[in-house]
Amino acid sequence: MGSEMSDPGGGGGGVLKLRCSIQNYDWGIRGEESTVSRLFERNSGGRIVPEKPYAEFWMGTHESGPSFVGDRTLKSWVEENPRVLGEKVLEKWGPDLPFLFKVLSVAKALSIQAHPDKELAKTLNKKQPNIYKDPNHKPEMAIAITEFKALCGFVSTKLVLPLTLSWVYSFLSQELKNVFSNVPEIKELVGLEDANKIMDIKQQDKHEGVKAILRSIFTRLMSADKGKISELVLKLISRLNEESKIRKLNEKEDLVLLLEKQYPSDIGVISSFFFNYVKLNPGEALHIGANEPHAYISGECIECMATSDNVVRAGLTPKYRDVQTLCSMLTYKQGFPEILQGVPLNPHISRYTPPFDEFEVDRCLLPSGESVVISAVPCSSLLLVVAGTGSLCTGSAAGDTLISEGNVFFVLANTEIKICADKKLQLYRAGVNKKFFEC
Repeated sequence: MGSEMSDPGGGGGGVLKLRCSIQNYDWGIRGEESTVSRLFERNSGGRIVPEKPYAEFWMGTHESGPSFVGDRTLKSWVEENPRVLGEKVLEKWGPDLPFLFKVLSVAKALSIQAHPDKELAKTLNKKQPNIYKDPNHKPEMAIAITEFKALCGFVSTKLVLPLTLSWVYSFLSQELKNVFSNVPEIKELVGLEDANKIMDIKQQDKHEGVKAILRSIFTRLMSADKGKISELVLKLISRLNEESKIRKLNEKEDLVLLLEKQYPSDIGVISSFFFNYVKLNPGEALHIGANEPHAYISGECIECMATSDNVVRAGLTPKYRDVQTLCSMLTYKQGFPEILQGVPLNPHISRYTPPFDEFEVDRCLLPSGESVVISAVPCSSLLLVVAGTGSLCTGSAAGDTLISEGNVFFVLANTEIKICADKKLQLYRAGVNKKFFEC
């Protein structure tokens, strides 16, 4: 090790208590209604400003939102004590956490965006380091704390059933062919010739050919003249408002009206018809790979991702838009995304395992008076208390550590933890994906 390991965080043997950072992006929930604001107040003693948006609570080593052990950054402490990460993690990713852990409180839609794969991330970082600050990919996973709504992936041009019956509303009414039939403004924007290419797709058509058609049409849509976009968004909204007087609008149409209020005359209002509309119940999760389009709409979630802050945006944002990069990088994979329910490890803990090496997340709901042991794992992890009170102890600690809402702990590799609940606890633990150690 770079130095003798110490416990400046005061969390007991094998566990360090962290002070964490927040982001006040404009789309965040304002004041005390935001879970992010309450976690920040209890974690760091920050004062909640009622009119201020509290968007993201960051836990980890990323320099844009660092966590602290005492008066120093967690990143610098880990660099001096790299073995706390676990041997295999250190060998693969070096002296740093390979994941970033967050809580999001979303009041207003985030941008239509995608995160680059590793190769593209390196290229973008080299060309525009002031915009794309990390040479790393950013696969991610969101676990709903409240009802959580998002746009994710392209709707299908073929007959594809959603993976779970609870998502039936996304079925036929939102297939891409139906979009072109029912939304004349899109047909007008991309042109009749391109619209007919979608309508002429047959069930037996080859996948790559369908992707090429979708790529061409989506690029044309996102690159359209701003004046024409503004004209057709207004035309679309006017039509939907009139039709709402004689019929019940579907969920996607209601969403379009909401997005237009948040982002008037934005291409994201129209392009939202191209994406699956996902509604997660608390405890359900969604994972998003590199080069997949998505936009979070509303609600609160736990989010975990590879350590990166790279975002390529093209709609629903006042920030820099890189339309050509986004349209060229997408996979154009179609169909409803996989929804994770969590795999029970015991009566109190469920595990969410995405197809990415860097991370997985455990969710613990512990009733008052109950206790649970969180087994030791061969990597360091981050433990967040979202609600409740109780105590934590490790085998090497001299006594119990009291825990409550807003507490965040860095757990050293190979540390077993016992949690006891006084008032019902809700905790989340992020660590390296177990499948990485099975390779």
